[in-house]
Amino acid sequence: MLGALANAGLYIDRKHPNIKKPLVAIVENIREPLLHATDLPAEVLWNDIVQPNTNATNFLTNIWNQHIPQYCGSCWAHATTSVLSDRIKIARKAAWPDINISPQVLISCQANMDGCHGGDNLAAFEWMAKNEVTDRTCSIYQARGHDNGQKCSAMENCRNCNPGEACFVPDAYKTYNADQYGNVKGEQNMMQEIAQRGPIACGIAVPDSLETFSGKGIYCDTTGDKQQVHAISIVGYGVQDGKKYWLMRNSWGSHWGDQGFAKVCRGEDNIAIEEDCSWVTPKDTWTKQALHKTTQAEKDDAANDKEVYKFPQPTADTETGKLVKEDFLKAPKKGCRVERASFDIEGGVKTSAHAWDELSATDVPTEVNWANMNGINYLSWNKNQHIPQYCGSCWAQGSTSAIADRFNILNKLKTLTPVSINAQVVVNAQAGGSCDGGNPGGVYSYAHTTGLVSGSCMQYTAYNL
Repeated sequence: MLGALANAGLYIDRKHPNIKKPLVAIVENIREPLLHATDLPAEVLWNDIVQPNTNATNFLTNIWNQHIPQYCGSCWAHATTSVLSDRIKIARKAAWPDINISPQVLISCQANMDGCHGGDNLAAFEWMAKNEVTDRTCSIYQARGHDNGQKCSAMENCRNCNPGEACFVPDAYKTYNADQYGNVKGEQNMMQEIAQRGPIACGIAVPDSLETFSGKGIYCDTTGDKQQVHAISIVGYGVQDGKKYWLMRNSWGSHWGDQGFAKVCRGEDNIAIEEDCSWVTPKDTWTKQALHKTTQAEKDDAANDKEVYKFPQPTADTETGKLVKEDFLKAPKKGCRVERASFDIEGGVKTSAHAWDELSATDVPTEVNWANMNGINYLSWNKNQHIPQYCGSCWAQGSTSAIADRFNILNKLKTLTPVSINAQVVVNAQAGGSCDGGNPGGVYSYAHTTGLVSGSCMQYTAYNL
C-alpha cells in the first residue's frame, strides 16, 4: 500500500509550477475495505438511485469551484470533502439538511499537505479520521491555505461574526470525522466500491481537451496522457450507446462540462483515472450530534482573525464604482431587512393564478415540510451570511435559497446536484440591497429581468465591494 503511495504525486492543477514536487506525507494506519464482490448492476449513478427504506433518489451534495475568489490548487481537498459529504448524505438517507464538509479546514490546517499548492486524497481522508472537520456554515472556503496566507487557527475550524466587531469562535459547534479509509484501483474494484458504498476520489491527468470539454457525450482522451496532476470524484458509472463510462464530478464550477460533471471512458484507464483512487466511510457524529466545546485558549488563539470589520460597509455606485453614502439603505443598526417602500416592487409579475386564488382553506394540508415531503428533502444547502465577516444579507440569502428550493421542487431533484443560487451576485449588483440590508422583493425582480447564477460561479465574500 505504501508502495502505491510512493508513486503518487501531489494533485494540483496542471498549470501550477510545483507540478513535479514529490509527495511529502506518509499515510499510516490505512484501513482496508471490508467488501465482498457482489453482482454489479450495469449502472450506478448516485444522483439518481433508489436506496432501501427511503424515497430519496439524489444523494450528491453541491458542486463547487476551487478557483474562486482566486486561483487555488485545492482539488485534493474539494474531491475528498465532496466524497465525505456525499457518503454522509447516503448514510443519512438524504435527510435534511445536506452537510457540505469544508475544504478550507484541510487547506489551512493539514500541515503535511501544501494547501493551495497541492495535496493527496488518501492523506486527506487519514487526516479527517484523526481530526475534527466542520461544514461550510462554520468554515467558508476562501481559496487560500496555510501556504499562501490563510494559516491554521481555531477560527479556521469555525467562526461567526457580529456587526462592527471582530469575528469570534463559537462556544460550541458541530464536527464530523472520517472512519475507515483506503486505496482502490482498477475498474472492477472501483465499481464494487462505488456501488456498495458511494463516490470515491481519484487522481487524473488533464489534457488540454479536458479543460475545454463541453460535457456532451463521453470524454476519451486520445493523447495517452497519464500524468496525474488533478483530483476529482467519481460518483457513478454506466453505459451510453454501448460505451462504458465513469460519471466524474470536477471542482471547476457548474459552468464546466455538464453542470460540472463529465462522463469519462471506463475500462481503459483513460487519463489515468483507474490508477490511484481512495475511499472513505464517515463516522456517525450526527445521530448524537458531536459538538466541539471551544476552550478559552482557542478563543485567544493568536492566529485568529482579530480584524474589526466595519458596519455599515462602504458601498459603491454599481455604474461608476465611486463610493456612495454608506447608509444609503438606512438599515437597522443590527439588522439586515429594510422597509419594502425602499424599492419599487409592489406590483410584481404574475402569469398564473396564485394557489390561494384556487384553493380554499379546507384544501390546504395540515402539514407541509419541504425538508421531508413524502420522505424527500427538496431544500438547498444551509448557509451562514455572517462569514468570513458580518454581512446583513439575509434578504439575499433567504430569497436565493427559496428560489433554489423551488428549482429543486420543479426539477424533482433530477439535476446532477441540488440547485444552489449565488447570493454574492445580487449583493454586488445591489439587486435589492447590500451587506447593510435589503429587501427580498428586489432579488425576485432582478431574477426576472436579469437572471441569477449558480452557487459555484462566485464565492460568497460577505462584502459589498
